[in-house]
Amino acid sequence: MNGTEGTGRRISAQVVCTAIRDDIVGGFFPPGSRLTEELLAQRYGVSRVPVREALRTLESEGFVRTRRHAGASVAEPTEQEAADLLEIRGLLEPMGTARAAQRRSEAHLKVLRGLVRLGQERAQQGQLSDLPSLGGWYHETLAQASGSPTLAALLTQLRHKIAWVYGDGDTTRAAQAWEEHAAIVDAVARGDAERARRLATLHVERATAVRILKHPVHAVRRRA
Repeated sequence: MNGTEGTGRRISAQVVCTAIRDDIVGGFFPPGSRLTEELLAQRYGVSRVPVREALRTLESEGFVRTRRHAGASVAEPTEQEAADLLEIRGLLEPMGTARAAQRRSEAHLKVLRGLVRLGQERAQQGQLSDLPSLGGWYHETLAQASGSPTLAALLTQLRHKIAWVYGDGDTTRAAQAWEEHAAIVDAVARGDAERARRLATLHVERATAVRILKHPVHAVRRRA
């Protein structure tokens, strides 16, 4: 994201927020890193105004912590907070999937089937670098198919936080994961909410079993 100070004023805080969040999730700004308005404004080619607004949003989402006299920094999740993310996913994702089976549109199904086809092809061909983005689009589309903007927003935020805190400890599971996605989409297409819920629960359990903390030192550190 480049631009002059004048151009920066026209860039929305939402765009800046997404850029900072992506850099936090991707590890460019590790847990505990200071986030000064000056540094961020320079990095993204914007003024401090959208940066300030973006930091407030990211603080409300739990990615950033602000302390008096210390300023803003990347949050450092505790062990309990990290565990809670997976537990909450286990509750919300099956709920959203069951609702998707009842409320999905044909447009949702078309996108989901296309993503599953691509995901299965990439997994079989060993093109694993494409799978995180395809998986993100799959889960976002499935969440939107629930017909609940609030639930979809929560699931999206949860997905970002899990990607920030956890890595995938078993890349050999890729093909199986996309077979699970395919079965879930089939249940959603059939309108079978209970089957969709069961399959989503199993999928989350299997994914949780191979998750590893990206930042174990920060993840277990607790505040006094």
